[in-house]
Amino acid sequence: MEQEKAKAVIATGNPHKLLEIKKMLEDFPIEVVSMKEVGLENMEIEETGASFEENALIKAMAVCEETKTIALADDSGLEVDALDGRPGIHSARYAGEDATDRTNKEKLLNELQGVPIEKRSGRFVCAIAVAFPNGEVLVTRGEVEGYIDFEETGENGFGYDPMFYVPEYQKTFGQLEPEIKNRISHRSKALENLKKMLTEHFKE
Repeated sequence: MEQEKAKAVIATGNPHKLLEIKKMLEDFPIEVVSMKEVGLENMEIEETGASFEENALIKAMAVCEETKTIALADDSGLEVDALDGRPGIHSARYAGEDATDRTNKEKLLNELQGVPIEKRSGRFVCAIAVAFPNGEVLVTRGEVEGYIDFEETGENGFGYDPMFYVPEYQKTFGQLEPEIKNRISHRSKALENLKKMLTEHFKE
């Protein structure tokens, strides 16, 4: 008998993230639905946490409370060693409250002017939290190491992807085929960890 799928709301308004998460969970007994599908597309959640994990948990718990269903949220960003871990949890609004991908990337490149490639190391970090209606929560994270390139290369991905150079593939995330990026990305690693945790959870 086919296992009935559990409904899970993905607490993001970012269509790119939604697609990535949907694709990665398609072989799992979870029916992924968007905020829009449950009428919460205008819900504002203040991310007051001091870490990726805290912010993911805040979002997941808020949506779970509102919908009374499983809610999954991620918080992700770029940490650059030469900048003491910035932009970090502020990656999406690095250039200010009205920041765009363009202004965020310009600010980052300006701050790294004159920094040689070997000192431009950094990582994409993704924390994922799942909140259940019974109050249980699961939290995990994934990371992928690389370097911040001197310019943007590639049309794929979104955000800082075209600047994030992965030595193993000698390409930026913006140049990598989506299938490869989805296999090695920080979000992929966090989701793989989460799938193991969910498997245990649904076994109980």
